[in-house]
Formats: sequence, C-alpha cells, structure tokens
Amino acid sequence: MPAPPARGRSHDLHPMRRLVKPALFLLCSLPLAWLAARALGLAGLGLGANPIDELMDRLGEWGLRILLATLCVTPLAARLRKPWLMGLRRMLGLFAFTYLSLHFLTWLVLDQWFDLAAIAADIARRPYITVGFAGFALLLPLAVTSTAGWMRRLGRRWHALHRLVYPAAALGCIHFWWQVKADWREPAAYGAALLLLLGWRAMRARTAASRAARAAG
Repeated sequence: MPAPPARGRSHDLHPMRRLVKPALFLLCSLPLAWLAARALGLAGLGLGANPIDELMDRLGEWGLRILLATLCVTPLAARLRKPWLMGLRRMLGLFAFTYLSLHFLTWLVLDQWFDLAAIAADIARRPYITVGFAGFALLLPLAVTSTAGWMRRLGRRWHALHRLVYPAAALGCIHFWWQVKADWREPAAYGAALLLLLGWRAMRARTAASRAARAAG
C-alpha cells in the first residue's frame, strides 16, 4: 500500500489535508457501514437471496474501486500541483486492503468454511480465483511495509516493492472481469482506468528519462 512520501511530515501539516482526510475517511467507511447494516438486518435491510455472495461481491468491488482511487492520487496531485494530496495515499491504500481482506475472509470463512482442500482446489482450478488470490497476495507485503518506518528501512527498495500495486490492480480487474456472467461494462471501465493510469506513469517515466539525458549531455 502507498505510504507517506519521502519528504516526511510536510504534507501532514497542510491545512486542506487536515480537512479533506477526515471527510475521505468517512466516505471510505460508508460502504462498509452500509454492508454491516444490511448483514445485521437493521431497519429491514438485508443481503438478498444469496447473502454470502452479495457480501463478498460488494466488498471486492469497493476494494478494487478504492485501490484504483489510490493510484489516481499521484497523477491528480501532479496535474493540480497540489502535493499535499500525496498524504492521502496511505489511508486510501489501507482502506482498499481492508475491503479486499474482508472480501477474501468472507470467501475463506463463510463460503469455504476453512476447507483447505476445497480452497486449494478452487485456487488451482478456477482461473478467476487464481488471479484474485495472486493479486491479494501481492498486496500483503505492501500493507505490511506501508509505514514510514518500513519506508526508511527499505530506502529505494521500498519504491520498487510498492510498484507491485500495479500488477495487483491488474489482476483485480481480471478477477472481476472473469467473475461477472453478464454485464461486463463495470470491469471494463476499471480496466480502462488502470490502462490510463499505466499510460500516464509510462509517459512520466519517459519524460524524466529525457530530462536526465539532456542534463547529462
């Protein structure tokens, strides 16, 4: 998961960030609160005829949405010239990981009941589960190393490690695409958004390399 930027706590001190971060925290929490209310049957709410599938699907979708939102922070901050936005990446990344962890745990506990043989068979034989599990596995070390302390320990290796968020997001999009049975428009939109983000990153890297070459020459 994305962590605080290398320049320390300067982004934390920006007054706009102090206002935006609590609002963003609330917005990211609302889908989880809504799902919890539905799961508990509050105010006559429910999860429908297939509650486990409904819970699992909604958690996975929100996890992927917030993960893609996390990847939008850097280009948005660069485009708007608002570096304080970078201070929001870690929170968004950890929210994405929380939703995806709950998605995985719903499948592991409520759907599979810790049947390790069935779990291994699903991962090995069902491609959409294979890629989903691989994407989640890529996110695990990113969540563990998301703190400023790990960033200092790993140094430049931290940035290389956290680039795994892009293949993880790609696997998440494929997992969603292969899972849907009829309406593929939503996973297609997520895939297109990820391609745009990858294109922006590639252009930024090319620009940086060109500037470095001119400076060296």
